[in-house]
Amino acid sequence: MKISLIISTYNWPEALALCLESVLHQKVLPDEILIADDGSGKETERVVAEYKNKFNIPFIHIWHEDEGFQLAKIRNKAIAKASSDYIVQIDGDLILHPYFIRDHRKFARKGSVVRASRIYLDREFSEKKLTKRDTKVNRFDKGVSNLFSAFRFQLLWKYFEFNYKNKGNERWEIHGANMAYWKEDAIRVNGYNEDFKGWGPEDKEFVARLLNVNVKKRFLKFGGIVFHIWHAINAKENLGNNNCLFAKTKKLNLTYCDNGIDKYLKSSD
Repeated sequence: MKISLIISTYNWPEALALCLESVLHQKVLPDEILIADDGSGKETERVVAEYKNKFNIPFIHIWHEDEGFQLAKIRNKAIAKASSDYIVQIDGDLILHPYFIRDHRKFARKGSVVRASRIYLDREFSEKKLTKRDTKVNRFDKGVSNLFSAFRFQLLWKYFEFNYKNKGNERWEIHGANMAYWKEDAIRVNGYNEDFKGWGPEDKEFVARLLNVNVKKRFLKFGGIVFHIWHAINAKENLGNNNCLFAKTKKLNLTYCDNGIDKYLKSSD
């Protein structure tokens, strides 16, 4: 099984550099890295060029013009370009635990989508890590929240796999910042819905359609750990419209979106 690591980013080169530094320190590397860049400027381009030279695996920068928050679109473009069967998807404001890719590889199962945990870092601690490009995080460090979730304990994976945050409305809950799925499943539901503009919840709607075609949601608890770098909360001007799209998918049990990944698959043939 080959893994494509998709990293989404937008105009925060310092965080992307720290994220990529943590990828360099993985015990097991992905088979390729794709930077899903939603219209960043030259500073991000320089970081991408710097780290591309540090990896001896395929490293692809996918960029489009900045026309506002279009995370669904740039993720679709990256998924279409991915050459691996399995996709691990993160945001570029994360520090990855050294066993992150190894854990996702070990946990992968056909016919499932995986959610894993984010551990939050406070502002002061985040700024120190960004300044030094320091990827080492101890769960007992001052500035590390949700300490319990920061433990890596493989023996408990099976217990939490289907029993954690998987009932009622929680079944749709997922963080696009740390999730994994099979490319064939993403294509089956036509990827992300590009009618989503601005922040959220495009990731939950994508997962809702996966669940509607009987893909199982599994939670990787105490593994696949990431540390979230502090930042100000994103603006949510279009959240009302986005929530309506999400509600429609749930109510009608939709399995496919019209404005999705298919256009990029056709253009790459």
